[in-house]
Amino acid sequence: MIVIRTFTFDAAHYVPCYHGKCENLHGHTYKLVVKVDGKCDTEGMVIDFADLKKIVKDNVVDKFDHHCLNDIISVPTAENIAVYVWQKLQPLLQNERYHLAEVQIWETANNGCVYRGEEIA
Repeated sequence: MIVIRTFTFDAAHYVPCYHGKCENLHGHTYKLVVKVDGKCDTEGMVIDFADLKKIVKDNVVDKFDHHCLNDIISVPTAENIAVYVWQKLQPLLQNERYHLAEVQIWETANNGCVYRGEEIA
């Protein structure tokens, strides 16, 4: 079973070494989707939504919200943001009953990235 929690945060970024509009400082209201796969416990939950919210908010959202992402990630593309989020959350969302299954980063309603922990070349 997969549990899903969605978050939003506002942040600025620019993409160095890119030639186009995104090379200039600009902002987005990002959407972050976190999916946790696992088995229900005796209370009938894979993970308590409140626990999932606290983990993601404390370790990702509060660090990104109203910040320049370039101060955190050197090349903050949607792809690199997704990998960063995965690396922060994966150890915190893993036990004998559940594990992090997927993160999605959406820069706009039409442009996003899905990362499932695959190796990066």
